Amino acid sequence: MGDVAADPRRRVPRTDALLADPRLAAAATAVGRDRVKAAVRRAQELARRGEITPEAVRDAALAALPAPGPRAVLNATGVVLHTNLGRAALSPAAVAAVTAAAGHTDVELDLRTGRRARRGRDALDALAAAVPAAGAVHVVNNGAAALVLAATALAADAEIVVSRGELVEIGDGFRLPDLLESTGARLREVGTTNRTTLDDYAAALGPRTGFVLKVHPSNFRVTGFTSAVPVRRLATLGVPVVADIGSGLLAPDPLLPDEPDAAGTLRDGAALVTASGDKLLGGPQAGLLLGAADLVERLRRHPLARALRVDKLTLAALAATLADPATPTRAALHADADALRERVERLRDGLAADGCKAEVVPAGAVVGGGGAPGVELASWALALPERYAEPLRVGDPPVLGRVVRGRLLLDLRCVPADADDTVRAAVLRVPGDG
Repeated sequence: MGDVAADPRRRVPRTDALLADPRLAAAATAVGRDRVKAAVRRAQELARRGEITPEAVRDAALAALPAPGPRAVLNATGVVLHTNLGRAALSPAAVAAVTAAAGHTDVELDLRTGRRARRGRDALDALAAAVPAAGAVHVVNNGAAALVLAATALAADAEIVVSRGELVEIGDGFRLPDLLESTGARLREVGTTNRTTLDDYAAALGPRTGFVLKVHPSNFRVTGFTSAVPVRRLATLGVPVVADIGSGLLAPDPLLPDEPDAAGTLRDGAALVTASGDKLLGGPQAGLLLGAADLVERLRRHPLARALRVDKLTLAALAATLADPATPTRAALHADADALRERVERLRDGLAADGCKAEVVPAGAVVGGGGAPGVELASWALALPERYAEPLRVGDPPVLGRVVRGRLLLDLRCVPADADDTVRAAVLRVPGDG
């Protein structure tokens, strides 16, 4: 008995006992016995290596199994809009709206008359009200789709004049030039990588010009000997200016002075603005189109618009987000550093009471999601040995931090305050150093 107590590996549950567990048995029915058995063996091996406790084997096996949908993750990375974690977390109001819209809804029906109505009118009206400078608005399924629809409707078999320094690569290897040329438009590149002038644009204009494209380089910065032309000067050229602001900021935010916003860009003379809904707006994945009424109507009536339209759940979440902009994204961006430090210190003290040592260290959080490069948000993190990273990542719920110089940092900026105890319990499930 003493040997068993001394060697925790002997307490690792047997495979047959784990497979008989009701939750794992149910999982075997859903995804197959072989997949569950492989997950069990992987979890047992983690326990034998001392990376999780024997008592955590079942939860680790369950966590490794494919779920019916994406799993909820506690984002302790310090990246507010983490692309791999789905960017913006929806507000409680948006979550409630999605749940309510999951059944039959009046998405295209006027209940008063019993007749067909404009699809997504609540979301569109809310977006128009949020940006009064827009003559009209439209919504498609993501930011890239918004730009594709604009290029297809306004410049198919025509030219898009764009600075070479703004032909960026976006997520997963997709490149803006390839995206635009797939629509049948021809790119007329002007200027150089680091310097483009108004004269460069003016010299490229001609009878085949569809529009001038201005792209905000939201996921990188070019410094030094540089020159770029703002929208207000491009608007003097006499052709439509389409501005891809990317981040989805509808109005200025003093925290992000270099991020263009939709309202200001339209006031500067842009004919059309495209943006994402799941970045700084803090809403669902969507592509926002705002601008001159005649241009937006051309886009809305284009056949491609039907293929790019959003579903009722996205419309519900977008309407709720616009109605109540107090989103988790906004809260995380504007979180007070001193308050974050107090939370991390309480977490450290709680762990210390259970024999787990950790440090409180300063940390630099970032916006993420291809937004506000170079902007660092002062923050604080709990520092643990790097070996905690995998057990926390595969736990239930998964807790994702970031590894820096051999330490795992858990930044609570994006973790709801009522989940601090959940983080504490997750850390304590990881075996100590003995």
